[in-house]
Amino acid sequence: MIDKARRELQRMRETPEAWRELRYERGTGADGYDFDVNAVRRAQVLWALQYDRRPGDLALVRWVAGAEAQCRREAPFQGLTRETELAGFLLAEYRQVEDVWTQWDLKRANFDTWCGYDIEHVLAAGVETTLAFVRDSGHPYRREVLDRLLGDDGRPESSEEDVAEWAQSRRHDFPGDPAGEDPLTWIERAKLAGDDDLARQWLDRWAADRPRDEDMLTQLRYQLADLGDFAAAAAAKRELLAFAVSAWDRASAWVSLAELERRAGDHAAAWEALRECGRALEDVSDWAEVGLGRMFVHELFLLAGAAGNDLAGVVFAEAHRQAAVVPDLSLVALQAATEAAVRVGDRERSGHYRRLRDAEQRRIDELMP
Repeated sequence: MIDKARRELQRMRETPEAWRELRYERGTGADGYDFDVNAVRRAQVLWALQYDRRPGDLALVRWVAGAEAQCRREAPFQGLTRETELAGFLLAEYRQVEDVWTQWDLKRANFDTWCGYDIEHVLAAGVETTLAFVRDSGHPYRREVLDRLLGDDGRPESSEEDVAEWAQSRRHDFPGDPAGEDPLTWIERAKLAGDDDLARQWLDRWAADRPRDEDMLTQLRYQLADLGDFAAAAAAKRELLAFAVSAWDRASAWVSLAELERRAGDHAAAWEALRECGRALEDVSDWAEVGLGRMFVHELFLLAGAAGNDLAGVVFAEAHRQAAVVPDLSLVALQAATEAAVRVGDRERSGHYRRLRDAEQRRIDELMP
């Protein structure tokens, strides 16, 4: 994976005309969802730049950081990614004060970047140097940058020491040697590149001989589910049950396990997990009034819609019984209830849930601007 990234970087160094291949470009996938066509190639170039930093790459890093800012601003799901932070860090390492505007573009791109993208990126050239440059500029961002960097007393909210400490911390987070990278980073990179087999190899390597404590099992369960191995994720979740102490924690763990078992195709195991969840909920006061209760009912309906003929009717009957005591089911839960009723051939109840679903859809539509 890193070899391919290095080849991409070399191509960009030799052919600046190829930089356009790194820009944000919206496309639509086979699943109907929009995505950034060039996200993987841009990420690969960033990974290679992390491990091969050269003074002559400033213009390329600026281009990539600008593309990341546009992506974070315009992408359907926006957010803040590790690649965005890497682009900003690599640009910050050049300590060029004129890059304050690109860093600010990254900071203000969306809600997540506003909250999570460190302000020290903007101050990478130095606090006083940056403030003097911004004050003397006529840039459209001038006022809002100063408002963010200065406190009510007009003094900088960050010190030179703060920026230096931040930079040192970032260098630890983004090591210059691939061998110093956290294995979990390689798992995420392999998934981004679409190489699930490689991601699984990294995951197995990470998990080998590691103490199977709560943190490890939680990460393992997440990664396995994200890779689509729901049976293995369910096995990890079963181990996590040992760490569920309170009735609430047990009920939450059981409903999560039920989802994994259902997605793995083991409907009998999913049903047993939901029955255990129901027993745990008996010791949770007002469980029917909270989100956990709605999750429980939703999962019951989903299992009823997926299970075989012998089990579907039994699960649907329980889902219908529980739904009677759980108010404010979500639109997706009511849709699952409608589909489950059709699945078991209950015309009366399918009509009942269809009316509830349609009423909830109308309520949502009325609230939308």
